[in-house]
Amino acid sequence: MPDQRVDLSARSALVTGAGAGHGRAIALALAASGAAVALSDINIERAERAREQIHERGGIAIALQADISNRFQAANMIEQTRDAFGKLHILVNATRIFHPEAMLSIDEWNWRRQLEVNITGVFFCMQLAGRVMADEGGGVMINLVAADGLGATAPSGIGYVVGQAAVLAMTQQAARELAPGIRVNAIAVGRDRSDKSPLAEDTRGLILPAPPTGNVAETALFLCSDAAKSLSGQVLVADERESTD
Repeated sequence: MPDQRVDLSARSALVTGAGAGHGRAIALALAASGAAVALSDINIERAERAREQIHERGGIAIALQADISNRFQAANMIEQTRDAFGKLHILVNATRIFHPEAMLSIDEWNWRRQLEVNITGVFFCMQLAGRVMADEGGGVMINLVAADGLGATAPSGIGYVVGQAAVLAMTQQAARELAPGIRVNAIAVGRDRSDKSPLAEDTRGLILPAPPTGNVAETALFLCSDAAKSLSGQVLVADERESTD
């Protein structure tokens, strides 16, 4: 049964990192709102479990396996989504990997791997999906990032923080380049650091409050809805009170 608060019954969505965590919660919420959802994850078993949960609730979904840092796999993921649903209206980039190493201890492999997935992989998805959406008349993109990307606030994990900051910049630039047909926004997961970060002056004015519940999935639904049709290039901060049950 579609969620009556947001009706996405005429739309299709692709969610990366959909096998667990916020990606899974967003995929379930999109399906509950009536969207046909492609659930992509590097772990196909996790994606299949989420797909089964959607089917049990009467929703429409497919499960896909992809490493988004591989351009061929990312392109195949987009193509499979179009083959299944005909069009692609919504892209949610929820894939993120984290290694906690600090600057003086991180090795080259972990540094490069985080940038490949958290920056290059997100770029591949946005570029490939953006081409499809442009041909089809428009769409919505949402990038999930850690609130640490709003400023240098984490005690360690430099590769992760750099990647999150890069995705925020990519979100804002893509919103400018893809306007007016494609809206691009980000959801920063975690507490609102806009008044505490030493870099707050760089981000102040770009950060909007999330809907009152602070729920990440509901924030994503809002951004996909017509109520957010005037929003692009923005960062909505939501806390981590997210249920994935």
